[in-house]
Amino acid sequence: MCALYVDVGYLLSSAAVRVTGTSLRSGVHVDYPPLIDALVQQAKKISELPVLRVHWYDSARDGVPDQPQQRIGEVPKVKLRLGRFAIDGQQKGVDLRIGLDLVTHARNGAADVFILLSGDDDLTEAVEEAQVHGVQVILLAVPSAEGKPHGISRHLIRAADGLEILPPESVDETVMKVEMPPAPPTTQPVAVALPAGSPPTRATPRDFAGLGHSGAPRPSSSVLTYSATTGREPQVATEYEDPEGLADQIDRVVTNVLTAFRTSASGEALAELRAGRPSIPRDIDKALLTDLSERRGEFDLSDQVRHKLRAQFWKRCDEAP
Repeated sequence: MCALYVDVGYLLSSAAVRVTGTSLRSGVHVDYPPLIDALVQQAKKISELPVLRVHWYDSARDGVPDQPQQRIGEVPKVKLRLGRFAIDGQQKGVDLRIGLDLVTHARNGAADVFILLSGDDDLTEAVEEAQVHGVQVILLAVPSAEGKPHGISRHLIRAADGLEILPPESVDETVMKVEMPPAPPTTQPVAVALPAGSPPTRATPRDFAGLGHSGAPRPSSSVLTYSATTGREPQVATEYEDPEGLADQIDRVVTNVLTAFRTSASGEALAELRAGRPSIPRDIDKALLTDLSERRGEFDLSDQVRHKLRAQFWKRCDEAP
């Protein structure tokens, strides 16, 4: 038998990058039943064994599943395993659950081959421990637009028994770009209006003073530890640098994320974005940080780079027609 372990955060953010050019999950719609079936079929093909069970790891507010997650948990042979979102928006418990399950299931001989759909460097030790108990662990990666494995840690690749890539059609046929229909001509453009009583001003450094990490999670290591595009090892930006090309990278990331958000968000969501300024919604901020880290091949971004990234986001928002 083989068992499939799916890091949903990695799966959907990587699929979103392939479909929209950014990791913003709200920018895509997912047809889950055929996607899960495609994952099962690929696991069977890789292992040449029947699939015992699909372990589905995701986060939920207070650990309570939403409606899509409830429906996924009702799919036969799918085990829903939920972490939670912390106050600062970071995922909690997902990596730990995956790691514990890998080791426990290997120790108990639950299956002969484990197929792990994740790229998280933090799972390296769990993979190695599972192998000690005689289990093969094979990585399954989401393909980038170029057909290469997206966002996989090199340490994890070295620890695993193999690396396979999910067929592109498995993503292309089940993950679709969300595009809201244009508003009727009579609809007022509330999406670009500032809150009532607020003067139309541009962002200034004061707007972002003390923003730091509040309301914005650090990027998940599942998509940051290795850049399939650059092939560079993880780096940590501890000192502020302004190398040539940084401004262009920031602008490209901001443009991609903002475009994906505008095409998928309702008028109410666009208005809420403006009203909540200077705080950037958790999912948008995470996509900004994740995409820039991936583009630069860095594990983490300095506070100064994060500051520039968020300032550029609001600058582009102000320039919207």
